[in-house]
Amino acid sequence: MSRVFRDGLFAGKVAFFTGGTSGIALRIAEVFAELGATVVLNGRKQDKLDAAVAGIAARGGKAAGFACDVRDYGAIAGALARTRETYGPIDFLFCAAAGNFPAPVLGMSANGFKAVVDIDLLGTFNTCRAAHEHLSKPGAVVINISANHGHQAYPLQAHVCAAKAGVDLLTKTLAMEWGPHGIRVNGIAPGPIDDTEGMRRLAPTGADRQRVIGMIPAGRMGTRDDVAQLAVFLCSDAASFLTGAIYRCDGGQALTGPRALAQLEHTSS
Repeated sequence: MSRVFRDGLFAGKVAFFTGGTSGIALRIAEVFAELGATVVLNGRKQDKLDAAVAGIAARGGKAAGFACDVRDYGAIAGALARTRETYGPIDFLFCAAAGNFPAPVLGMSANGFKAVVDIDLLGTFNTCRAAHEHLSKPGAVVINISANHGHQAYPLQAHVCAAKAGVDLLTKTLAMEWGPHGIRVNGIAPGPIDDTEGMRRLAPTGADRQRVIGMIPAGRMGTRDDVAQLAVFLCSDAASFLTGAIYRCDGGQALTGPRALAQLEHTSS
C-alpha cells in the first residue's frame, strides 16, 4: 500500500471485521493492522480465520479471529463481547459479510433469495445491533460495505439489490440514531475491484476483463487498496463530520448504467 497515511495512525485502536477472511475486508484489515490497530476478524470457517490472522501477524500486525455466522445474533454478539473483554472497546466496526450468485428472479428459489438477504442485511443489522454496547463512545466509526446494487437495478441480482438497498437505508438510519452517541456510520459501495472472488467469477478471461474496464470511466479496475484507503480516510479525524453517506469506490462505473455489466454477468454465469 502506498503511504498516503502516516504510520501509527490507528495505534491503540481496535477494529472488528465481519467477512474478514478474504477479499476487500481482509485487505482493509491488513492495512488497519499496518497502521497500528488491533484487528479482530470474523468468518464462518476457523481454518480461513487462522490463515488470515497468521498472515497479518507475519507482517508484524496484531490480529485475532472469532468464528461464527452473522445470521446468528447470539453468536455474533458473543464474538463482539469477547473482543471487548480481550482488547477493550471497539473503535472501528466493519460489516462486510456478503453472499451472491447470478440468477433471474424466475430462476431463483425463495431460499436462495433469503440466504443473500440474511447474510447481507440481517447480518449487518445483527452485527451493528450487538456491537453498540461495545463501541467506543464517543468516537467509534461503523462502515457497512455495500455495492452499486443498492442504488441501481441489476438483472440477475434481485436478491443483492434488495439486500444492499436495505443495508444503505439501515446505514443512514443508524447515522441518525447513533450520531448523538458520538458514533459515525457510513457505507462504502465498491465497484469492479480486481483480485476478488466476485471479479474472478464475473471476468475469468482477458477479454472479459477488457469489457469490464471498458465500462469504467476511470479506465481501470479498482484495487483492494483503493477501497482500503477510502476506509482509512472515513475512519480518520479528517472525516470527523462525515456520517450517513454511501461512498462509491467504483471509478465512475455507476455512471455508465447496469446493462453492460449485467450482460457480462449473464454470459459468464
